[in-house]
Amino acid sequence: MLDRDSCVMAEYEKKVREVLKQYGFIFHHHGRGDHDVWFNAGVNIKVTVDGKIKSRHMANQIMKEAHINHRF
Repeated sequence: MLDRDSCVMAEYEKKVREVLKQYGFIFHHHGRGDHDVWFNAGVNIKVTVDGKIKSRHMANQIMKEAHINHRF
């Protein structure tokens, strides 16, 4: 039988933001709903980050859009 804690989905939003910061992205502005736009002036890339990222696949897609070679 599974315990309750093993069924909780991971939340990746903090991890995604930390990686973005490590690669020179800064918070640019709030988007629609709970989305934020992050910008890296060095490579001129904007990425949209959802306020609640529960899927590693979505977190990896954000990394891909940001041209960051990091996978969760």
